[in-house]
Amino acid sequence: MSLPLQVHISNKCKDLDIPVVGFAAADQWDTPLFDPWVPPRFRPRSIYPQTNSVIVLGAPVPLPSLETSPSIFYHELYKTINSHLDLAAYRVALMLEDLGFPSISLPRDGYGSITVLKEQPVAFFSHRHAAFLAGLGTFGVNNMILTPGYGPRIRFTSVFTTALLPPGEVMKEPLCTRCMQCVSICPVNALERGDYPGSLTDKTTCVSRSEDLYRHHTSPCGLCIKVCPVGKDRERYGHNDLSMYNEKEPLYQRYHEGWNHVRSYGSKR
Repeated sequence: MSLPLQVHISNKCKDLDIPVVGFAAADQWDTPLFDPWVPPRFRPRSIYPQTNSVIVLGAPVPLPSLETSPSIFYHELYKTINSHLDLAAYRVALMLEDLGFPSISLPRDGYGSITVLKEQPVAFFSHRHAAFLAGLGTFGVNNMILTPGYGPRIRFTSVFTTALLPPGEVMKEPLCTRCMQCVSICPVNALERGDYPGSLTDKTTCVSRSEDLYRHHTSPCGLCIKVCPVGKDRERYGHNDLSMYNEKEPLYQRYHEGWNHVRSYGSKR
């Protein structure tokens, strides 16, 4: 293997259509960077003690699809992205195994179901904190990781490996503009206006909203990530004007007609 291992991994991710990849060292979790921080039992070496590095894989959520949310369109796309990430992480772990580095891939979600999440509103591992430590983005007021390329419109998963990989540098400047669009649009007022990344989502309220949408086959909600102004993807699609989400804005009525059409199908509502 002539290339450095991290380059080999990045090339593998590119072949698997994973556009975002980063690396974090397992011992980075041992130094709290803000409060509240990741409790010890949720850290990589508590889950797989042999972990030396965490590889973070990211797949974007296309903005035009997300703009139909909540809808059956976004509901199905969300499942597709999750499956794509799971398979890619598994294949990266297999590649590392073949190269002599014992590795395990993690599921992109680790809580079982929305009903279970309501009872215990955490997953066994936070890919968001892994992405943060890998230098892929920073936390926003919506408690999501914002990335330069896609804002919060990206899903993550992780691979724990025994390989020693050079970690990325944590971003020092926050990407969040504190525009509070995410706070304003939340239909159940689950977001705080406090300091971030210390701010916390009202998880019980947020999950209750998701549970209701799931019964109608239109979960997850997605509104707080839809309106975030951060991300080059907004420029790519020409959707920089956030007034387009105002149903009374005549300039964008054709968009709302399309979104409402999609929302009226695939649901029991």
